[in-house]
Amino acid sequence: MKTRRDAPWLALTILAGIATVGFVDRIVVNVLVEPLKAEFGLSDTQVSLLGFAYAAVNIVLAIVIARLAERFRRLTLISAGTMLWSLATAACGWAGTWTQLLLARVGVGVGEAIGLPGNQSVIADYFPANRRGLAISVLLLAPPVGAFIGFVGGGAIAQSYDWRFTFLMAAIPGAVLAVLAWLFIEEPTRGRHDAGASDEVPSLGRVVTRLFGLPSARNLVIGSTIAATLGFGINYFFTSLMMRQFALGIGEAGLYAGVTASLPAAISVVLSGWLGDRFGEKHPAAYALVPGVCLLIGGPLYAFAITRGDLTVLLTLVSISTVFMFGYLGITFATLQNLMHPRMRATASALLGVVYGLAGGAGPLVIGFVSDSLSPRYGPAQGLAYAMAISALAYLWAGAHYMLAARRLAADQAKVRAEGG
Repeated sequence: MKTRRDAPWLALTILAGIATVGFVDRIVVNVLVEPLKAEFGLSDTQVSLLGFAYAAVNIVLAIVIARLAERFRRLTLISAGTMLWSLATAACGWAGTWTQLLLARVGVGVGEAIGLPGNQSVIADYFPANRRGLAISVLLLAPPVGAFIGFVGGGAIAQSYDWRFTFLMAAIPGAVLAVLAWLFIEEPTRGRHDAGASDEVPSLGRVVTRLFGLPSARNLVIGSTIAATLGFGINYFFTSLMMRQFALGIGEAGLYAGVTASLPAAISVVLSGWLGDRFGEKHPAAYALVPGVCLLIGGPLYAFAITRGDLTVLLTLVSISTVFMFGYLGITFATLQNLMHPRMRATASALLGVVYGLAGGAGPLVIGFVSDSLSPRYGPAQGLAYAMAISALAYLWAGAHYMLAARRLAADQAKVRAEGG
């Protein structure tokens, strides 16, 4: 009996679930920073290496798998990768030494390198260009929703049980979704909404040239990479700051971290994607202007917010700034997918995954280093707060690149259409 269906919203729902679980399994370690430091006797710099361990193997493997995804069934890779990283997440909970935990985190990176590059390519083939902004923004709800689940759920489980059981519980949803993706999602025809697109698989060099050669795409990649680096670093230490600055328990700190990083960001991701589709058909620059303006507002506001000494004021201002800081997520991916040939999209997604994977490792490492440098003078709580505030100001740099992208986006989209995708 055939169970697979050619249903765009079913595919989007399941793949968004997989992307969300992937983000949970990636960032659940953030809420466990303090227990892991206590278990293994680590500094802020050392514990931040868990983020870098995830990224290390992901860098090369994601590109290799993406090249296969341009030629073979993407849903097979997605299902297999999701199952693999779920098992690796469970292995984190069984780790008996620091080295074993690092290796398990590398395993999570391997699984996500296999399972995630094809997601956006599949969604881009299910939805036409003028609906991709919203569709891929829904897919990119994974970070805010995953942050909520990871911080709130992870914090609650860690407080009620321990950090090992937290990893074990985080592994279950991915295994279930891997089976659902295999059973129920039909592989869509490539490029069915892209007129004139050929079945030729462009070389890796052509993908890189398209991604970094087009001025608008290049600035979108640079701007989003800076924003991702800052976002990963800030979120990595938010729970820890709540515990240090306000003496909160891990469950309460995780709850606040999840709420401030999830609902505001989810609103931002969907709203910016909708605004991009709403105005972008007539004014393509909107796809870069909307996230650019958000970043220019959100960064300075967060820098002010994170140094407040009153918990209510801090959480309120951080929530408002988060609405602006994560508006770039979905709309950036959608815009870059629209600039790619249909058989470039998985590779482009993987290349971006490599860049953002490095960002995910570098962000916590930079903030951890700055925090360790400032702590002797200001104390561990205030030193970390200042490190996060300094980092947030760099969102101005990211926003500037989006402004540059907006100036060239219409011309670049016309050039891509003239070349047949």
